[in-house]
Amino acid sequence: MNSIYISLMFFSILLLLGAGCESVQVSSGPQPKPDPGSDVALYSHYAPAKLDIMPLTEFAGQDQSGRTLQINLYISLLDSFGSQIKSPGIFRFELYEYVQRSAQPKGARLFLWPDIDLTNPAKNNEYWQDFLRAYQFTLDFEPQTANQAYILQVTCLCPYGSRLSSDILLKPSK
Repeated sequence: MNSIYISLMFFSILLLLGAGCESVQVSSGPQPKPDPGSDVALYSHYAPAKLDIMPLTEFAGQDQSGRTLQINLYISLLDSFGSQIKSPGIFRFELYEYVQRSAQPKGARLFLWPDIDLTNPAKNNEYWQDFLRAYQFTLDFEPQTANQAYILQVTCLCPYGSRLSSDILLKPSK
């Protein structure tokens, strides 16, 4: 009886040790980390890490009734060191109504412009303003009401699957 008890204890210990305490790794991004010795790892520090909407962004152009007809938009892409860079990407622009005195000031989406694909080098260069180290976009716009504030959201779909986004509050000039 004693040998059965010892055998059962030994089997139980082996079962507990073999059952595994292996940790499961969950991927936090859409892509695996590059091999530290590869060229991809070397150049990943130069890829866009942040999107910044420059303060030059404004409503521009008016018709005879005083309504704004365009939004001039200036966007900087920043690398992991905060330097402004030029990079391929697909830009998406969305306009939301601004809700005053709210914890969530971004209201209903009012407008979505067609995506602008800047993965082609020639097209990318058309939008690039070298003296600003930024991209300039002119978005056609026709407001529903006069003197309304809006939130403009810009999203850049970058190479290697990263997605950068930023918002800016646009108020009409008085």
